[in-house]
Amino acid sequence: MMKIAVKSTLIISLLVLYVGCSEFRKIQKSDDWKMKYDAALNYYEKKDYYRAVILFDQIMPYIRGSAEAELVQFYYAYAHYYQKQYLLASHYFKTFHDTYNRSEYAEEAYYMYGYSLYKQSPVYNLEQSSTVEAITALQTFLNRYPNSEYRSEATNIQAALRLKLEKKAYEDAKLYYTLGELNSALISLDNFRKDFPDSMLAEEAAYLLVKASYKYAKESIYSRQKERYYDCIEHYEQFIDDYPDSEYIKDIQDYYSSSIDQIEKFKEETL
Repeated sequence: MMKIAVKSTLIISLLVLYVGCSEFRKIQKSDDWKMKYDAALNYYEKKDYYRAVILFDQIMPYIRGSAEAELVQFYYAYAHYYQKQYLLASHYFKTFHDTYNRSEYAEEAYYMYGYSLYKQSPVYNLEQSSTVEAITALQTFLNRYPNSEYRSEATNIQAALRLKLEKKAYEDAKLYYTLGELNSALISLDNFRKDFPDSMLAEEAAYLLVKASYKYAKESIYSRQKERYYDCIEHYEQFIDDYPDSEYIKDIQDYYSSSIDQIEKFKEETL
């Protein structure tokens, strides 16, 4: 009995699928754009975004400039978003806003433009141009719609995206240090300090800067060591000023003391 029930269910499902496909093909072939419009909205409401997009594509040339065009283009962007086609969705939301900037949906469309870019943003260790684009889009949104109901969410998303950029920048610098590319590490850490002064990773970056500058001085040619030990001392003193209660102070004191000793040796050699 169980096998018969399963078989019957499968047959019914296939019949429903066949009828649905047959009905959709009939709508596709029709020359009646109004029928396609109604069907597309129906598919959209049923969350069949794939078929909705196909029909929207077919009718858009016929409804351009009409009252129906605005809603179709708005749903068209969302249909791509719901299919996780975030790059396309961001483009269509932006296009909608640019075309219908006085629409009741304009504010939401611009927010979704930035939000779709956020969804497209990769993990921190990959290239982050789309993350930068998302931050820019959301900032433009906040500037244009300062009292928006989406303001809080947009601000939180921006913070998450900036943290991703911070982590990317810090991890890149850390990798340079690990690989022994100390000059690149120092440049990256200095840029990190300038670009993200309020970062949650700022203390760790400053700590690594002291370590990297000491190691760089130690491994430099003799004629460049003295000035680079001075750099290490300067970074240490800046760290102490910025983080007087840091757990890293005990560790970097050794780099500071050693740098002082090395500079004293240089002074003795010049006597």
